[in-house]
Amino acid sequence: MTSDKQKLRFEPVGEVVSIFQRGRRWYANYQVDGKQLRRSLKTTSKKEARRRAIQLEAEIIEGRYQRTPRPPALADAVESYKQHNRTEGKAKKTLVKYDKVLQRLLGLAERRRARTIQDVDRILVDRYRDERVQAGIAPKTLYNETVIIRQLVNFALSRGLIVMDPLKGLHLKKPKPTTQPCWTPEEMESIFAAAPASERAKFVVLAGTGMRVGELRHLTWDDIDLDRNLLHIRAKDGWQPKTGDQRAVPLTTRVRQVLQSLPRRGRWVFTAASSAQYPRGDHQFSDRHLLTSLKRVLKRLKLPGHVHTFRHAFISHALTQGIPEAIVKQWVGHVDAEIIKLYTHIADQASQAAMQRLDGANQQHLQSGGSTDGDKKQGGGSTQKQHSKRRPKNG
Repeated sequence: MTSDKQKLRFEPVGEVVSIFQRGRRWYANYQVDGKQLRRSLKTTSKKEARRRAIQLEAEIIEGRYQRTPRPPALADAVESYKQHNRTEGKAKKTLVKYDKVLQRLLGLAERRRARTIQDVDRILVDRYRDERVQAGIAPKTLYNETVIIRQLVNFALSRGLIVMDPLKGLHLKKPKPTTQPCWTPEEMESIFAAAPASERAKFVVLAGTGMRVGELRHLTWDDIDLDRNLLHIRAKDGWQPKTGDQRAVPLTTRVRQVLQSLPRRGRWVFTAASSAQYPRGDHQFSDRHLLTSLKRVLKRLKLPGHVHTFRHAFISHALTQGIPEAIVKQWVGHVDAEIIKLYTHIADQASQAAMQRLDGANQQHLQSGGSTDGDKKQGGGSTQKQHSKRRPKNG
């Protein structure tokens, strides 16, 4: 009875190779140098499994077969990749984001019985993406999380942990960026006026420099050069700007006045309020606390947006005022080409205003042009006579 089951399970495709199915995937069973070996054929198609098994058979018979090392457990590969990211100095926020995705992947792999890094194939990624869509995440988030999984596999390939790419043929389509809210200068003035005194200076500097909130949080007094009228954004111990941007931003009069008015309580330019734990009030402020404070203000003013909208508005207004794109990028750091198109949508308002001015000028021209045409008609005869007088006589 057992032999009958064995015959049904293993299907010979040559002299030394048989194929069998486990779950949906097909595997090869074969012998090399007296050792019984098995290998995933990385397919759910029986036809494709037979084709790959025949290739494997030819390699074995012709002596071209090279036994590939057993891929490491997925959990070990994930840990190696996380250690690599820490060594490369990735931002703490980035490490947290990666960790959540990789832990979610490990949970799915355990349920799907995918034990090694080689098992992170397109089928597993499809399942991951499907579950995340069901959870209601945005297309951009889905794309970014899939990229992290792709990077994990690329890391395993680059370190020789696997020799075949299980995600070969995976094509990721980057979603189109969505239009973000943007405040007018008047709306920002209303935000400044309604903001708590403890947060107003932060809002003004964000709006006047295009800085990211993490850059504002890590701004030190050494970064402020009033003699040269510059604000430097550069890496600190344990932190670096997004994409490694190192840049200097000229100070507007308003930003300069705000910075000069701030008390110096320690290393950081902007600090949180004093507390029992930090009685001197010389510790960094919380991103979340700043967002919560801004959301209260925006709710009162019935305006959309978030902290990053200050950066959005700065870029949009600079471009609308005719500042060259290259200079704007020099001030604010890296901005994706597709994103910069969204930042210019506020120019639509300026474009409408310009068209109204042009339309008004055209209307004035038409009105004055009507009388001019009449004048031309009245004066046309005399002009013609003058021309006829100058016309040479024949003979």
